[in-house]
Amino acid sequence: MKVYTLRFTQHLAIPRERAWDFFSSPYNLARITPSMGFKIVSEMEESQKMYPGILIAYKITPLFGIKMNWLTEITHIEHHRYFIDEQRFGPFALWHHQHHFEEISGGTKMTDILSYAIPYGIIGRLTHELIVKDRILDIFNYRKQKINELFGE
Repeated sequence: MKVYTLRFTQHLAIPRERAWDFFSSPYNLARITPSMGFKIVSEMEESQKMYPGILIAYKITPLFGIKMNWLTEITHIEHHRYFIDEQRFGPFALWHHQHHFEEISGGTKMTDILSYAIPYGIIGRLTHELIVKDRILDIFNYRKQKINELFGE
């Protein structure tokens, strides 16, 4: 299985605590994700914050109008510093997403480290090169733009 790793860094002109409050709410993910039918279907309040072990179920439409279920687990949290979400069920063979928050002069440095793998061997690797990698980059570029609109850089 080929594992791909992408790293994204963004500076936010807000204190780390405010960044943490926003990103530790699963419902805010929909606000910074491009249109792909992204909907939380877990029974939880919008004010619900993440905690280690929480399972979050989504309905997504990532490619070609194909609807999919996606289940992630928040596996690790160090309050105001980082959290990790991992796919338990969904379109990837592996999805491990680290979200780091570092206090810097004038705000917060946010770093995402995404490690993922596509199923189906050589067909999956080909699909990654033709479609998936660009789609993931588009999602994170959109996310960066939306975060800048909300919090500035």
